[in-house]
Amino acid sequence: MNKYLLVGEKNRLKINRYTDNGVYLICEDKDEVLLPNQYVSYAMKEGDEIDAFVYFDSEDRIVASTVFPKAMLDEFGCFEVVDVTPFGAFVDWGLPKDLLVPKALQKFPFHVGMKVIVRVCLDDETGRIVGSQKYNEFLSKDFKNLKVNQEVKLLVRERTPLGFKVIVNNLYDGLIFHNEIFENIEVGDEKIGYIKTLRKDGKLDIILQPIGDKSDEVAVSKIVEILSLTGGRCEMNYKSTPELISERFGLSRKAYKRALTKLIDAKKLEVNDEGMRLL
Repeated sequence: MNKYLLVGEKNRLKINRYTDNGVYLICEDKDEVLLPNQYVSYAMKEGDEIDAFVYFDSEDRIVASTVFPKAMLDEFGCFEVVDVTPFGAFVDWGLPKDLLVPKALQKFPFHVGMKVIVRVCLDDETGRIVGSQKYNEFLSKDFKNLKVNQEVKLLVRERTPLGFKVIVNNLYDGLIFHNEIFENIEVGDEKIGYIKTLRKDGKLDIILQPIGDKSDEVAVSKIVEILSLTGGRCEMNYKSTPELISERFGLSRKAYKRALTKLIDAKKLEVNDEGMRLL
């Protein structure tokens, strides 16, 4: 259990006492925080430990919630702008109180309905949770725990002439080159990717398919899964165009053809001039 209340993070807290307004949760240093009635269930009882998110409500009181936001402290998320004011904009991050992105922490003017990539952080002056678009200084260039072909979590943050910039594991700056993308991808998408290159400039080159044998396994699984959803048949074969392969299976032509051969050798697929079918 936490020794102190961690604002903006998940806390492991103990149910201490019931009141008319909800349940008070406590951590080891005896700090209490209210879990409002809307989050209290009949299964809860005094002494139980639960996971709760701690933040400031609309009246700037520290409260707890059993509903977690789309991103917590020091994490990145893609949020929709729901209100714009002279001092900043509010985005929907999944809690009753929307997240403020102060005007000083915006890279460009926001408008309602826009989706933006921001980092959840604490304001140095107020200690309140805010969102920021100015997060490059928080992206690490320390790659000592990373290796080539390592699986990573991605948040697509920006389209550029070279490719799509991505946030890697909520900590690193990465790029997926356009010529190595074989599936639909948009800003705000969350993807699984693989490290291709650890660059000397402190950035990562990322691909969406693993390298080597693991790549073949992924391609085989993807073809089988998609064929299974279409009755086990498809009009495509070895002669299909790279564009059609990319659109249908999200694979390069090379990976696609290797996967077909593996499936044929395993007697799981038949391919001819009319198309393919699962056996």
